[in-house]
Amino acid sequence: MSGVPAVFLDRDGTLIEDTSFVRVPAEVRLIPGATAAVARFNAAGWHTVVVTNQSGIARGLLTEGEYAAVAAHVDRLFRDAGAHLDLQLHCPHLPEITGPCHCRKPLTGLYEEAAARLDIDAAASWYIGDRLRDLLPARTLGGHGLHVFSGDRSEDAAVASAGFRSVRDLAEAADLILAPSHLGP
Repeated sequence: MSGVPAVFLDRDGTLIEDTSFVRVPAEVRLIPGATAAVARFNAAGWHTVVVTNQSGIARGLLTEGEYAAVAAHVDRLFRDAGAHLDLQLHCPHLPEITGPCHCRKPLTGLYEEAAARLDIDAAASWYIGDRLRDLLPARTLGGHGLHVFSGDRSEDAAVASAGFRSVRDLAEAADLILAPSHLGP
């Protein structure tokens, strides 16, 4: 596949603190170093795409409008820090409530949508998050999964047993991915 590599980023626990169903912009707390790491990916020519499960919408805990307001605020925070997110995609479903979908991680629907919209080389891309479901699309699409310890720690053992590498946070992920030994876009 042609195209530019991307870093596919989970939102809660990777870019912002996971406070469970963020409903209003005032609840957003950036994880230290996240904006600087994204700025480094931007400067290197990589696409930065947020892919997030937002089952709170299906559960009735937040609305699509509340999600959109938070996403816009996250965009603003990154822009204000000199970085940008190329695209934010979310899955509002929960199979027990809404039935099956193709977009809920670890399924790859949202990744495939981003790849088509931004001409991304999914096999040359990195899939980064704090849970195993954030990393598994790398196996399906041929990319590289990287676990960050900055969010939910309940899946650390599952991530390790699945053979994924772990780093402290997104800043350390950027150090690893952008090291001269790795090829850029």
